[in-house]
This record gives sequence, C-alpha cells and structure tokens, in this order.
Amino acid sequence: MLFQTSILLLLAAFGALAQTGTDKPSDPWEASVIIKPADLAARLKAGDKPVIVYVGFPVLYKGAHITGAEFAGPCSKPEGLAALAKAVSALSHDKEIVIYCGCCPFVKCPNIRPAYSALKSAGYTHIRVLQLDTNLHTDWVEKNYPVEGHPAQ
Repeated sequence: MLFQTSILLLLAAFGALAQTGTDKPSDPWEASVIIKPADLAARLKAGDKPVIVYVGFPVLYKGAHITGAEFAGPCSKPEGLAALAKAVSALSHDKEIVIYCGCCPFVKCPNIRPAYSALKSAGYTHIRVLQLDTNLHTDWVEKNYPVEGHPAQ
C-alpha cells in the first residue's frame, strides 16, 4: 500500500511540475482549501489539531516549525514525495491534512503545489494549504504562533 501511494504521489507531483512553465505556478487547488495563519493558530490554541505536515527543506524545519508538524521533506524532489507518502500512509483518506512549506513567498514555493497535487491524486479529500505569503518566519514565527525548534522557544 505504501509503495502504491508513493508511486501515485510521485506521478502526480511530476505532472504538476510539468504543467508549470511560467514564473508563477498555477495553483492546483480551489480557494476554499486555503487556511490563513491566524485561523490555524486559533484552532491550535483551541485544541483543534489537524494533522500538519511540513513539505519543505530540512534546515528550515530544524530551525523552526509549527508545533506538532510532521516533517516530510521538500516535495519538489522525489525523496520528499516518498516521505510525504510515508507520513500520510496510516491516515484515512478523509482525515484533515494541513500542508505547509514557508521557504519563500507562497506564490513561488517549489514544494507546496507538488505536495497538494500528490495528495489529491492519491485520494486524500480533506487537504488544506497553509498560505504563508512571505515565509514561515514572517507569517508565523514573528506573530508568536506556536513553534518548535526556534531558539526563542
């Protein structure tokens, strides 16, 4: 099952990468799947904790990540997509999954779109995308939302 899910995630992500030939990649999601940082932070504070998966670079995750976020790795690379498949393999396909990266401005992120496309193609139905317009530091850490790994924590 994990192998099949990994293959589906890889194929979906490569398809998403192939269709983006412009400077601004097209978003594979509808606006309704976007979640804003303040909304997710409020949910976490209230004890409503969806599965949160970080789909960016290891060095950034080690520096600071959203409290409780699981590391999958950069989904612009096959090994990141395989790690994403492993991270969600035990979840039911209707479980809420919030994915985020925050490595750079949201519109240019190389990881979030392949991650979303891969999860969608693998049959997950309740995927949310955390919109970090600038980056994780500016849009999450500086606002004192819950983080782990940050030196001030």
